[in-house]
Parts: sequence; C-alpha cells; structure tokens
Amino acid sequence: MTEKSESFSIKNWSQDDQPREKLRDKGKSSLSDAELVAILLGSGNRDESAVALSKRILASVDNNLNALGKQSLKQLMTFKGIGEAKAISIAAAMELGRRRRGEEALQQKKITSSASVFEFMQPIIGELPHEEFWIVYLNNSNKVLQKNQLSKGGITGTLVDVRLVLKTALEVGAVGLILAHNHPSGTLKPSEADKNLTQKLKVAAQSLDIKVLDHLIITEKAYFSFADENIL
Repeated sequence: MTEKSESFSIKNWSQDDQPREKLRDKGKSSLSDAELVAILLGSGNRDESAVALSKRILASVDNNLNALGKQSLKQLMTFKGIGEAKAISIAAAMELGRRRRGEEALQQKKITSSASVFEFMQPIIGELPHEEFWIVYLNNSNKVLQKNQLSKGGITGTLVDVRLVLKTALEVGAVGLILAHNHPSGTLKPSEADKNLTQKLKVAAQSLDIKVLDHLIITEKAYFSFADENIL
C-alpha cells in the first residue's frame, strides 16, 4: 500500500473521523449509515476515505438501505476501491439485516391487522425479484401456527394446490388462513388470477369451517389488502 492510500485507512484518520472508535465510545446508534458501511470497508481508495466512498455508494441508491441490499457483487465492484472481498462484506451485512428483520417479525406471532401481516411477510417476500405465494395458518386467537410457501414464479389457480392448503390447515388445527404474495413490479393492483384464486380458496375452506381472513399483495414498501378493500 502506498503512503497516500495508507493515509485513507481508518486507523490513520483523526479521532473524530474514526467510525470504529465512535461506535465503541458513543454507541452504534450514533453512527450514520455511511459510517457503518465504512466500518465494513475498512479503507477507501487513493482519492477518498472509506466514509466518503460509502457516502458515494449510498448516494447511488438514493441512500436507501433496501436498495443497497439488492445490489449485486458486480454492481458494488464498479466503485473504485471496492473489490470482491469488500463487496461480499457489504452483501453479507445487508443479508444479516434482512434476516434479523425476518426473525423479529416471527416473534410477533399474533395477527391483529393487515399491517401486522405486512410486517410479518414483507421481510420474507417483499424484496424478491420473483413472485412467491404463501399461506399463513392461524388459530382461533389469530396466532400464527405455520407459514408455507405454495408456489414460486407466478400466480395462477393451477399453481396452488387447494387440497394441500386445506390438508395442512387440518393438520395444524388452523381455523383461519391469510394468503400473501408479492409483486416484484411494485404494482399493488390485484390481477384477475389473484381474485379468482382467493375465491377458490375461500369457497373450499368454508366447507371445513376455515375462514380466509385476508389476501395481501406485498411490495417492498407497501401492500394491498383484500379485506381492507372489501373485495374478499
């Protein structure tokens, strides 16, 4: 490492500019997103510090951490100073954050509203590049008994085995079902296939005294609830 590039290493920064020490002395909440990413990088490049480089990377995704989490290794490596190892560190940190949010959602096991369904399912399907269809099984207290992925890649009535849905509901003792799938395009408008599948499952479940309580279309930041819109 040259003398110039070494001067941009975190250990050579002034005390106030060292995010590792700032986290140690002032707590993790005191750091900006860029400072946290800078800790992952450890150093910048010949022309900018790790914090400056991190700010530039975040600016490229409008300072949106969800968008940063979707960046491929190749996209991250287009920045000067980001090699494969640093790109992998960023990707790993973003994935840990996503999984942590998913685990926090699992602890909120009682479903009280469409918003609580969104908080439960968004970490699982909200940011996927492909479509997935899930069923959430509830008991008579609206607590989650189980959640299952039923299809991946698209929604049509033929892709969801209604018999399997009801078989699982009976096995776990569910009295309520919530359907959920994502729209990678970001649109919140239900398709005819979405509506038809909802009705198909609703009618089949009724014969077993099991209620379809809602169907949510989920995107990265928002959702559409069939129940809230009175089209269930």
